[in-house]
Amino acid sequence: MASFTLPTPSASRFKFKTVLWIFLGITTLFVFITSEVLLITDYPMYHAYRLRVIADRGLLIPHMLCGTFALLAGPLQFSSRLRQRHLNLHRLIGRIYFTVVIIGAFTGIALATGRPGLPGTSMQGAAWIVCTAAAVIAARNGQITVHRQWMARSYAVTFTFVSTRVLNLVPAYWSHLDDVLSAVGVIAFTLASIVAVDLGLNWKELTTRHKSTIAHPPSPEAGSLQIRADNRTLTTQLSNDPHLR
Repeated sequence: MASFTLPTPSASRFKFKTVLWIFLGITTLFVFITSEVLLITDYPMYHAYRLRVIADRGLLIPHMLCGTFALLAGPLQFSSRLRQRHLNLHRLIGRIYFTVVIIGAFTGIALATGRPGLPGTSMQGAAWIVCTAAAVIAARNGQITVHRQWMARSYAVTFTFVSTRVLNLVPAYWSHLDDVLSAVGVIAFTLASIVAVDLGLNWKELTTRHKSTIAHPPSPEAGSLQIRADNRTLTTQLSNDPHLR
């Protein structure tokens, strides 16, 4: 009996994914140390922000929990092995991911209300919800390839919560946290992340030239040979017809 095996990703693709996740993990660890750990230990440059965080803890705690879950769910949801072996778990994590994205986006917008960063946070939250909702709709319609593409865009927006904090220790960057420039920065990071993902998804098409074949008309010799063959066939049919004998 023939056996069916699921396609496995190529070695080069597997290597790329491994390097990518290692890079994202190192970046996340760096931001956790330079932002969250220093914030907890009352780093002098973060003191005013720390007081605001304490005042906003009612909204900030659920926002951070939702963002953390979405961030950690990425490696699991993009694992081909998990999808193939534990599809129900993959779907469960996906439903939770969608829920925390909604909560995380709206709590983020609520935290930014009345502050200069509101336009950037609103755009970031809207992009987060739209990309995730599109991924869910595609999955429900059985469009799995499209679903994965939109999930990649969604996770790119998720990771902006890390990428926008990479330069926090730079005083010139940190000093613009509470002005309009921060909103522009968040919008730029969000758009750049989505564009980067789309370039990655279409990299093969962008770097590979399509070889088009031009159909050449048949030569006169080929046409005459075809006519002779047709004449022979017709002659044979007529000779075998009893009504014509």
